[in-house]
Amino acid sequence: MYDADLKGYFDSIPHDKLQACLRLRIADRQVLKLIRLWLQTPVVEAPETKGGTPKVSRSRQGTPQGGVISPLLANLYLHWFDKVFYRLGGPAHWAKAQLVRYADDFVVLAHEASPKLVGWIESKLETWMGLTINREKTRVLNLRKKGASLDFLGYTFRYDRDRFGHGHRYLNVLPSKKSLAREREKLRALTDRRWGWKPLPTLIGDVNRHLKSWASYFHYGYPSRAFEKINEYVEMRLRLHLRRRSQRPFRTPEGVRDGAHLQRLGWVLLRRSAARPAKA
Repeated sequence: MYDADLKGYFDSIPHDKLQACLRLRIADRQVLKLIRLWLQTPVVEAPETKGGTPKVSRSRQGTPQGGVISPLLANLYLHWFDKVFYRLGGPAHWAKAQLVRYADDFVVLAHEASPKLVGWIESKLETWMGLTINREKTRVLNLRKKGASLDFLGYTFRYDRDRFGHGHRYLNVLPSKKSLAREREKLRALTDRRWGWKPLPTLIGDVNRHLKSWASYFHYGYPSRAFEKINEYVEMRLRLHLRRRSQRPFRTPEGVRDGAHLQRLGWVLLRRSAARPAKA
């Protein structure tokens, strides 16, 4: 497996090559001109001294950071890497390799990451497409080795021992640690003290909607343990909200646990039934 990371991706796409790719798809000259003007938008830098003249420059490579069209242009450009990868004579044929790409984040799956395959990938990206590979983050990975794992698009992929004692390993797919940390930060923001004025059903409804969309993305694989961690965190945040929204200390009804009481108020737990192990 070849896990690639492109360095300064949006800053390094050559304008001439990008516009050549666009001309293959767009015939309207006015649209092409508009995109060219977008790419050549001048960059104004603050003067070094007070009252000085600002420095104005026009880049010949890269797409505007934060521009609404930048991800689309970048995706159109890397589309040609997909094309040559799978065409006759590409590594999809002679190495039986598969390319999985999302924007500039991609991995190449193969039975063996041979020097020929790695050399082909790096040559196409750096020489043919004019991009720069981040060598520090790019790696060749054997996922079957003990302790090896891959974080990709919010998921962690790794081989774990079978939990039922059958003696074999299965491909475990679960939300990554970074994904869980980002989710906790979003939930913290949703239940922050500044929302103390919200009626509790409204606040819980907002949390439920957010959790539903998050869980719909991470339902693949084996997210049960991750869902349990998020449920525990949400319960803690809602208990804290209840305790600080009134001058009197909040107490759940006698004989009822906090979690059960919150569910009565509308909180929906994240649940995921056990699934069959994914094929290796």
